[in-house]
Amino acid sequence: MSNQIGTLTEKSLHASLKEAIAQPGDQFEVKLDGFFIDIVRDELLIEIQTKNFGAMKRKLGKLLEKHPILLIHPIPQVKWIVRETAVSTPISRRKSPKKGKILDIFNELIRIPHLLNHPHLSIGVWLTEQEEHWRDDGKGSWRRKKWSKGDQLLLDVHSTRIFHTNADFLQLLPQNLERPFTNKQLAKAAKINARLAQKMTYTLSRCDALTKVGKDGNSILYEVNENYVN
Repeated sequence: MSNQIGTLTEKSLHASLKEAIAQPGDQFEVKLDGFFIDIVRDELLIEIQTKNFGAMKRKLGKLLEKHPILLIHPIPQVKWIVRETAVSTPISRRKSPKKGKILDIFNELIRIPHLLNHPHLSIGVWLTEQEEHWRDDGKGSWRRKKWSKGDQLLLDVHSTRIFHTNADFLQLLPQNLERPFTNKQLAKAAKINARLAQKMTYTLSRCDALTKVGKDGNSILYEVNENYVN
């Protein structure tokens, strides 16, 4: 997939993902039960959410009653930052030192943990290469020194993975993780920060994939729910 897939519109990342996912016979932007669906493929509803799963709670809660849904989220494994002037003239392009990984999906799953065990819901994670445009207009976050985030373009899709059940999510736990385990042990084994480890255990506990079994000092001990072990 070349970088020509991106289009300079406000929602070009979303549009490009839809184009990449599309198959012959798909229907687009179909209104169903009061909501517009990105892609309808026979009985399957496909929704693309580039950020903020929390905004999907009501929509998912209503549609999952009757329909199978595949919710797809892109994670930039490689990201390029393009800096532009206030009138969108390119200044520079560099690769971000941040590399997204599949465990980053828990930054979004933490917003809908109560839905993850629903038999009609599947989660698709796409590890991508993306380009993000920053504009020197003085209106952005102080963290970016007032540079505004502009368009996001899809350059490539490196890999995809779909999670259907709690057992699928549990496969993301490191093989060398002690059992039972604390957040600190999870962070060390998975080579992630403590905050992401906490999001993982919170989410997996809320969807019943993990169980709290005690404490090690002040740290909660978690164990895998044997009902979801293959």
